[in-house]
Amino acid sequence: MSAVLVALRVPASPEDAFDAFTDEIGQWWQPGALFQLTPRGDGTLSFEGGARLITTLPNGKVFEIGKVTAWQRGERLAFTWRQASFAPDQVTTVEVTFEAAGSDTRITVTHRGWDTIPQDHVARHGFPLQATQMHLANLWRASLAAFARTL
Repeated sequence: MSAVLVALRVPASPEDAFDAFTDEIGQWWQPGALFQLTPRGDGTLSFEGGARLITTLPNGKVFEIGKVTAWQRGERLAFTWRQASFAPDQVTTVEVTFEAAGSDTRITVTHRGWDTIPQDHVARHGFPLQATQMHLANLWRASLAAFARTL
């Protein structure tokens, strides 16, 4: 299975970086025009009770992006990732690791499963897999840069 991998060092402990990542995702997430979560946009993301990732749209509707599959504070976070246009059996996965690097923390995001979404699916915009993953990596880079600015 192919994957998008993006990493960034931030000036925080792994625990503080994990807390900011999970508690403040609604503040730093950068919506991407190519990968909108719903036809109405991305809304405001949040982790609900450590059990699921949701977005709340301006009209108050809630869309479940995915289920949390690992919640290890300061170490690892994993969850499923779906866009509203995905069929019920279509899902990708995201794993985020938090690793001490001196006085900083290296955050690594690995997003897998886009090779299971057909090229002609609206979420892929007809792009071949490599181009889809390049655009997705740019989205994660922009979001992680915004995350680093919030610390």
